Amino acid sequence: MYEERVYRDLFKGVNLKFFDVCIEETDLMIGATKELYNEALLLVKKYRSTLKDYIKENPEFLTSLVPLEPANNAPYIVKRMCDSTAQAGVGPMAAVAGAVSELVGLELLKFSDEIIVENGGDIFIKTNSKRKVGIYAGKSPLSEKIAIEIVPERTPMGICTSSGTVGHSLSFGKADAAVIMARDTFLSDAVATATGNRVKEAGDIESAIEFASGIKGVEGVLIIVGDKIGAWGDIKLTSF
Repeated sequence: MYEERVYRDLFKGVNLKFFDVCIEETDLMIGATKELYNEALLLVKKYRSTLKDYIKENPEFLTSLVPLEPANNAPYIVKRMCDSTAQAGVGPMAAVAGAVSELVGLELLKFSDEIIVENGGDIFIKTNSKRKVGIYAGKSPLSEKIAIEIVPERTPMGICTSSGTVGHSLSFGKADAAVIMARDTFLSDAVATATGNRVKEAGDIESAIEFASGIKGVEGVLIIVGDKIGAWGDIKLTSF
C-alpha cells in the first residue's frame, strides 16, 4: 500500500469508470466500461476465501520467504502463485497481489472489454487504446515524471512494482521502484519483488536488470534508485 495512494491517479483512463473494492487487506481500484462493483466484490471474496482455506491447512504458504511446492490438491490460484514465485526465487505470497489482480480482471472481461485492476501498485490491464501508466517512485526526482506506454496488442498484461522505500510490503532492497512487465501478472509481481530485493544502491541496477531479464516471460524491466534509472526490454518510456 503506497503513500496516500497517490499513484492511483497515474493510470486513470478518461473513458473508464473507476471504483474501489476493499475487503480487509485487499484494496483494489478497478476501471471498466461500466460499474462492476458487485461482480468484482464476489470475485475478491471468492479468491480471498480460497487462499484463506489453503493457508489454514498449509500455514507455511503465508510465511515462507522461499519457493514452496503446492499441495497435490491445491487450487488453481495457489498452483500459479507457487509456479511464478519458484521462477523468481521468492516466497509464494510475493505473487498474491498480482494473482488477485489478474484473476479478477480476467473474469471481469466477461462484462467489459477493457479492464484495469490495481492492487497495491500491481496492475492487470486489458485495453483497446494506448494508455500511459505513470511511475510513482516515492521521493525520487523521477517520480510521477515518466510513464510506460501500453499498446492494446500487448494486453492483457501485468505491470507490477516493488519498492524498498515506499509502502509497507516486505522488501529487502532500497529501490524506489522496480517495475516488471509480463503477460503473466503472477510472474510480474513475483519478479518485481525478487528484483527489488537485489537493489541496495544505484550500482545494483545493472545486475538486477540482468537477473530479471533472464526469467522467461519477462518482457520489460524498469528500476529507479534516486535520480538513477535503468530499463530493459520491450518497454516504451514517455513523459507523464
